[in-house]
Amino acid sequence: MKILILNWRDIKNPSSGGAEILTQELASGFVKKGHVVTQISAHFKGSRNEEIIDGVRIIRSGDPDARRLFKSVHFAAYRLYKKNFQGKVDLVIDEVHGIPFFTTLYVKEKKVALICEIAGDLWNIAVGFPFNIFGKIIEKIYPNLYKNIPIITISESSKKEIEKNGFSNSQVKVIPMGSNSKIVSNLPKKEKEKTLIFVSRLSKTKGVIDAIKAVEIIKKIIPDIKLWIIGRGEGEFVIELQKLVKDLDLSENIKFFDYVTEEKKEELLTRAHILIAPSVKEGWGLTVHEAGARGTPAVVYNVPGLRDIVKDNVNGIICQENSPESLSDNIQKILQDDNFYAKLQKGAVSERKKHTWSNTAGKFLEFAKI
Repeated sequence: MKILILNWRDIKNPSSGGAEILTQELASGFVKKGHVVTQISAHFKGSRNEEIIDGVRIIRSGDPDARRLFKSVHFAAYRLYKKNFQGKVDLVIDEVHGIPFFTTLYVKEKKVALICEIAGDLWNIAVGFPFNIFGKIIEKIYPNLYKNIPIITISESSKKEIEKNGFSNSQVKVIPMGSNSKIVSNLPKKEKEKTLIFVSRLSKTKGVIDAIKAVEIIKKIIPDIKLWIIGRGEGEFVIELQKLVKDLDLSENIKFFDYVTEEKKEELLTRAHILIAPSVKEGWGLTVHEAGARGTPAVVYNVPGLRDIVKDNVNGIICQENSPESLSDNIQKILQDDNFYAKLQKGAVSERKKHTWSNTAGKFLEFAKI
């Protein structure tokens, strides 16, 4: 079978995240099952126009921002489909990140939509007026065009939000999520100083500002508390974050690592005491299991996705109030109780062991009715 995937980013994009890891795992899983897979995604600085990754052909064209209209990856995907793929594929996977590829309007072959999350109020944070209003309108309207195709998502929380957005319960299926993170055989030794770690794209929606403010609060009780911030972001926003750290007198407490290799990320997750994830919303939250594999529990906000992956007081804590104050309180609760921390470490490793990618691709094709 020939499968075409349309996604705004691919796994090598510097701004890629959990959705792109999922996409690559699905695509490579399809290849292992004997299918031919092509993915169309946006260009990024220094990227090749085309390459093969784990047997998956990646074609890059256009900009990930739909506001670029005829220069966007959404239009590029339409153009490339019409020119090279129409009538030559068996399945088209339309990945929706706020804005779909509108494949129901031009693709004649079998289609399925992969929706990791509903953006909703994220539009107000991610883009300014009037594009936030436009995005919300599109997100409310497009379900009417996707009534007759399977919808696949990655958590029960996302399924509930998708149904509220206009899809039927029977139409939406949840695929199992996995992790490639290496699991420790013994609980590792942590940093001498209490160390938190934040791993994500640096954007307002990921809650990095709340993470910094939580450290400001904790510092009053634990003066040598440390926070490692792992991830890239837009230049102006990163400068804003660095200024905030300086203004709050946290330069000795907080370190920015920018992009790191998988090996370096694994090392840092192993050495840190707690992963913090104060995101506004997640489809799932793969970093929780990446940290859990290294014996590092998590403190997360009570939002879709994160509440699915964290079992409260088992592999971490879910904040009852999404605020820097609640975040700092729960971090301190863990750091000040060695027995509780050890329990969460063991729980984090145990929960990670339950999640693999082994049957994700198969379940996807089953739900897509292939």
